Amino acid sequence: MQLQDVLYGVAITNLVGSTNREISMLTFDSREVQKDAVFFAVKGTLSDGHAFISQTIAAGASVIICQDMPEQKDAGVTYIEVEDSSVALGIMAANYFGNPSAALKLVGITGTNGKTTIATILFKLFRSLGFHTGMISTVQNQIDDEIIAATHTTPNPLALNKLLRDMVTAGCTHCFMEVSSHAVVQHRIEGLTFVGGVFSNITHDHLDFHKTFDNYIRAKKAFFDDLPKLGFALTNADDKNGMVMLQNTKASKKTYALKQLADYKGRVIENRFSGLNLEIDEVDVFFKLVGSFNAYNLLAAYGTAMLLDQDKVAVLTILSNLSGAEGRFDYVSNAKQIIGIVDYAHTPDAVQNVLSTIQDIRKGTEQVITVIGCGGDRDKTKRPVMAQVACDWSDKVILTSDNPRTEDPLEILKEMEAGVSPTNRRKTLTIADRREAIKTACHLARPGDIILIAGKGHEKYQDINGVKHHFDDKEVLTEQLNLIS
Repeated sequence: MQLQDVLYGVAITNLVGSTNREISMLTFDSREVQKDAVFFAVKGTLSDGHAFISQTIAAGASVIICQDMPEQKDAGVTYIEVEDSSVALGIMAANYFGNPSAALKLVGITGTNGKTTIATILFKLFRSLGFHTGMISTVQNQIDDEIIAATHTTPNPLALNKLLRDMVTAGCTHCFMEVSSHAVVQHRIEGLTFVGGVFSNITHDHLDFHKTFDNYIRAKKAFFDDLPKLGFALTNADDKNGMVMLQNTKASKKTYALKQLADYKGRVIENRFSGLNLEIDEVDVFFKLVGSFNAYNLLAAYGTAMLLDQDKVAVLTILSNLSGAEGRFDYVSNAKQIIGIVDYAHTPDAVQNVLSTIQDIRKGTEQVITVIGCGGDRDKTKRPVMAQVACDWSDKVILTSDNPRTEDPLEILKEMEAGVSPTNRRKTLTIADRREAIKTACHLARPGDIILIAGKGHEKYQDINGVKHHFDDKEVLTEQLNLIS
């Protein structure tokens, strides 16, 4: 492929050398460089690619994309200076793989909570409607029946465009993709063509990365600001920042809500463990998903389907039979009718949503026992709040380890314990070992009680000092519940 062909749309500030040359690959990882590679010197959070330019040229790189032009230049190498190497990477990755997003109806879903469930519902819905469909999500990436492991909520631009090209090659017409705030700020979605964007909600999260809540909001909003005029921007009108997302978008502005007037209006008629009875656009439908937070997810999916010109009756009929994403209000029970729920809730708002749903459904005599932890190397400000919310909404709480990563689990637990009020201490236990914590919750439960295991959801590992040990909350919970049945 010719270098000049993949440079289309890139704002070049300085050029040394020829663009009329063959290239073999694009990479931002100096360890992957091959002969005639294009190397992107990206300034990351942990390292600066500019420090590896000489090394990549020695390994065969013939084109360097950089923000700071090196003083020493090798003959025969093309140097292209740009304002932001990450932006150039996104645009050039899209060009290199033939701009696959433009050949798909690509819908991005963003927000703090609900992204995975909305993407999963839409993927299942459009498969059932007869479309070849792709999905890019936290849990997994999928091309029709083919499952591809997910390592990030939103992959890097090279992996992302290759995945989208594979979808086009497989005959996909639609793709539903989670768009994280990190991906927006790090320009991972640069160069993509979206037909629409969906906003779920926003609460305090990822402040370790964004530093302030305003920065976090701006990152989400930037996705909508860049949507095309012919696309749509669908937002949750009940979220206090929902309308902020639409302020500067050129796309068609649409809303969904349970409480406000909206383009796609819903009303919860009944909410129980077996599912939700909802009225959507004046049609009464029973859904298998549980909880008011899932009422919003269903509305978002329904509104998206309407904006993608699908039949209302067909959409509601299929939605009524769908289950949600793995690890999202995923529940099991045993012979003693103890109900165990596994949920990915890892923000204060998400924990409250799940627990308030349980409170809405419970008959009033059952205990709610919550097992909860907080991830290491992540936003520390939410740790005491998570513990406080769990205590306020539960009868018993067991604080435990989540993914400690490189932090000391006991230090994380101390920071969580700071959020436990004196009146709540009597109903709180701290057990660092997650398996023991789940086992204890099961032994504390009486017939009819409800156990919530929060934080890890679909994850099949526990990340401890850079090593991922097998750990599946649902597997452990099911095993322990069966032992006491």
